[in-house]
Amino acid sequence: MTGFIRIGGAFENNLKNVAVAIPKQQFVMITGSSGSGKSTLVLDIIQQENQRQYMELNGLTTHFINKPKMKSIRGLSSSIGTGR
Repeated sequence: MTGFIRIGGAFENNLKNVAVAIPKQQFVMITGSSGSGKSTLVLDIIQQENQRQYMELNGLTTHFINKPKMKSIRGLSSSIGTGR
């Protein structure tokens, strides 16, 4: 298991080809100016992809969950998230 969540080539909403490595098992704060893509990264990419993978793993239909626009994501673990 890797110690990072690695996202490559994120193009969702206002993110333009963003690549990031977020350490796991640590408190991580994502900051930036308004409109910089903080909530897009956390909710629209990480949480949405995690939910989609979890549902596929359990044999549930995922046709109503869009796959986020990104080239790759690795190191994702199961998570529980709340909506916006």
